[in-house]
Amino acid sequence: MSDLRLVVFDMDGTLIDSQDVIIEAMGRAFERLNFEAPTDAQIRSSIGLSLEKVVESIAPQLSSADVAAGVDAYRRSFIELRAENGAEAAAPLYPGAFAALERLHAQDEILMGVATGKARRGLDHAYTSHGIGHFFVTHQTADRHPSKPHPSMLYQTLSDTGCEVDQAVMIGDTEFDIEMGKAAGFATIGVSWGYHSLDRLKAAKPDFIIDSYSELDATLDNIWQAGS
Repeated sequence: MSDLRLVVFDMDGTLIDSQDVIIEAMGRAFERLNFEAPTDAQIRSSIGLSLEKVVESIAPQLSSADVAAGVDAYRRSFIELRAENGAEAAAPLYPGAFAALERLHAQDEILMGVATGKARRGLDHAYTSHGIGHFFVTHQTADRHPSKPHPSMLYQTLSDTGCEVDQAVMIGDTEFDIEMGKAAGFATIGVSWGYHSLDRLKAAKPDFIIDSYSELDATLDNIWQAGS
């Protein structure tokens, strides 16, 4: 049995606070196509899903062709924002996130990964903007897998790392992250600072909820000690 431990992070709403750029890009996309403008709450509620699912969630009345047009318009709007203000570079890491990644990375038995609703290009921009890509050994994105909460991304992290599922933890801010983690058999940690309300997060029944990154190390120890 492997002694390796795996910690998989969501990106938006968990490691980086990217809601402003996502909301702006989606608003521009809907405006480009003369669709009814979405509310900030509608957009925030769907962050973490694949892009197609986000558009469908915000505007379920759209045809499949209009959804595809919305996805393309969002991508073009996001590229514009990268040129204007850096997009991911303007989205700050949450307090304590970088230090927490450093602490975990320093432990040889812990491997880390990302499972995100971003496309790989967006994830790479986030890595470069914040200097965090070297912390992760497995990188799962929505353009290569079914949308959360399907467990495909997490199955791939296990395959990439050789970790056992009973030593694996999923960390995220939305019910999609928690449902994905549970579907894959991972332990789950919800973070209270992200884009789903605390009530919505609790309803997904994560194993633990933390209020800051200062609580992460002890919470992981509790999970692994309980499983040993």
